[in-house]
Amino acid sequence: MESVAGALARLRELASQPTLVTLADRFSAAGHELSLVGGPIRDAFLGRSVTDLDLTTGATPDQILAIVAPVADAHWDIGRAFGTIGARIDGHTVEITTYRSDDYNGSSRKPEVAFGDTLEHDLVRRDFTVNSMALRLPGASGEPVLVDPTGGVDDLLAKRLRTPSAPEVSFGDDPLRMMRGARFAAQLGFELDAEVLRAAQGMAERIAIVSAERVGDELSKLMLARDPVAGIRVLVDSGVAAHVLPEIPALRLEIDEHAHHKDVYEHSLTALERAIQLEHDRGHQPDLILRLAVLLHDIGKPATRKIEPNGAVTFHHHDVLGAKMAAKRLRELRFDKQVIQSVAELVRLHLRFFGYAEGVWTDSAVRRYVRDAGDQLERLHILSRADVTTRNRRKAHRLATAYDDLEARIAELSAQEELAAIRPDLDGQQIMQLLGERPGPVVGEAYRFLMELRLEEGALGEAEAEARLRRWWAERG
Repeated sequence: MESVAGALARLRELASQPTLVTLADRFSAAGHELSLVGGPIRDAFLGRSVTDLDLTTGATPDQILAIVAPVADAHWDIGRAFGTIGARIDGHTVEITTYRSDDYNGSSRKPEVAFGDTLEHDLVRRDFTVNSMALRLPGASGEPVLVDPTGGVDDLLAKRLRTPSAPEVSFGDDPLRMMRGARFAAQLGFELDAEVLRAAQGMAERIAIVSAERVGDELSKLMLARDPVAGIRVLVDSGVAAHVLPEIPALRLEIDEHAHHKDVYEHSLTALERAIQLEHDRGHQPDLILRLAVLLHDIGKPATRKIEPNGAVTFHHHDVLGAKMAAKRLRELRFDKQVIQSVAELVRLHLRFFGYAEGVWTDSAVRRYVRDAGDQLERLHILSRADVTTRNRRKAHRLATAYDDLEARIAELSAQEELAAIRPDLDGQQIMQLLGERPGPVVGEAYRFLMELRLEEGALGEAEAEARLRRWWAERG
């Protein structure tokens, strides 16, 4: 956190950028004020780099466009209906929005946009006080002025998320703000004010009127944040998760006196923390697919939970059911096809490693592991390692050692035979020529036969593969 004096110095420096000075002068000459607003002001106080230039003004979208167009390298008005005009000026991208307030009326899934006439009113209608500060830009003729009508600076210093108006009003204006609170907890390490949390708990069901696309986008931002676990806890504690991601609070399984077992919810969050650390240690950027897969990997457990006669608790086939549940939930949240398929496949495969820990696999079994993982292999490595959250040090060490061994064998086999690109020794065209068959089920059977040979025995070479295939074909009659 920057000192207040340091943050103000950074803001003054930012306001002196030629692009902002030019814009401020032009808006002033046209009779409109212009202010830098929201994220850039917050980030200046937090000591974070300021990359987005979000501006607000009393000018209408048409007036903004008339003022900006003569000095812009390019401009666009895709957000005109929401009061926003974008432009590229001297290499800087800026977005300028007319003072506004969003409001959901009744059961509408899209907010109504109403334009306002003062900066202070615009700031009071924003989501949280830490985003409700602005820097008035006077241009070259004067000093910029910090505008903080709701105590945003104090809340930044306290690392507190508080709404500018009563939280019931703020969340009523846009229920997605309840999810934004969780996201800012994940991104900034801030905590929700007690009154804000209570309001979210009482209004959680209102999130249902927000479009699935907006909910999914907000969840993605949360999952890619520095500490998504903190954000997930806010979603669950507020009750919002019960409406947008109900599989997660369902993991808090009831523990009865006869069948004590791990809290699957806490295990999943611990696994997510471990995966993020491994992600970093292995040199990867934040990975949405990996993080979603780790969070969702055990969601099939509540439905498959069974208490055996000896008192043991089992979750047979929760991997298969969990993969279907994950795909269904992500489809409903409008995630793209690649994300859905990849996450579901990782959930389906997440138990596969534990068979290796129980007994060393043959080379063919290792090949199958790699083949089944496909391009998700590295993510499966991280998920499998992160899934070991036991406090039993001896067990944890045994499993870690086993996975080290598995990865070493994969690397060794890969070096020998390019394991990640395993193919039969003959391709489909060669199979058809050899058997005199047209494309169809028979060719597929032959291909699978050769693939099994490849996995079991490694590369055979074309001549040996042809001989084996002819023998298979003759036996098949």
